[in-house]
Amino acid sequence: MIRLILVFLFVLLYLILGIPVLGVEWIIAKFNKEAADISQLRMVQWAFRVILFLSGTKLTVIGEENVPKDEPVLYICNHRSYFDIIITYARCPRLTGYIAKSGIKKVPLLNVWMRRLHCLFLDRENVKEALKTILSGIENIKSGISICIFPEGTRNKNPEEMLPFKEGSFKIAEKTGCAILPMAITNSAEIFENHLPWIKSVHVTLEYGKPIYPKQMEKEAQKKIGRHCQKVIEEMLAKNTL
Repeated sequence: MIRLILVFLFVLLYLILGIPVLGVEWIIAKFNKEAADISQLRMVQWAFRVILFLSGTKLTVIGEENVPKDEPVLYICNHRSYFDIIITYARCPRLTGYIAKSGIKKVPLLNVWMRRLHCLFLDRENVKEALKTILSGIENIKSGISICIFPEGTRNKNPEEMLPFKEGSFKIAEKTGCAILPMAITNSAEIFENHLPWIKSVHVTLEYGKPIYPKQMEKEAQKKIGRHCQKVIEEMLAKNTL
């Protein structure tokens, strides 16, 4: 219970005390947008590392050398927990926006931080709006900002198998030619979701696969790129679950 209280209080204080910080960053952005972007990224990454510490999460990272440092990428990952975002975002080497469900836009202060960090909101019930989100993701990549998406479309509550990847998730890479970087997270649901409302200290593994460049794949493989990427992640999960 103590971990839950500590994490809750830290998040609450961060959001409240961060209000004037958002104002200062807004002013900085008027003169130097890049400096404001980087400083906001590092502040949130620090906060996420604190949350992981308070939750007692022990993290093993494999294959981090596969993460390109000098080019934007499309991160893709299996999704079992809210902590998946905290774990992966804390390690992004460059500006990265996550694609989140549209309902999060209603959360005060959090939605402001997310917009500042180039996050995009996806309305899965509205095809036209979903297309706009994908187009915005393409523009972000072209501007040098990485994008992270969970191709299952939602948190998967089945520990035995992944939900089918949505092929539309890969349009960002297909249209820009950027690398797809597969990530596999093992055991993250044990932190919180598997025993709500308590937070438990557990060991989590995050593995980065090798970058996948759609334009270097054969045409037939490109047509099933979602399934190909899902197999890559499934193989990493199987290896790390043993």
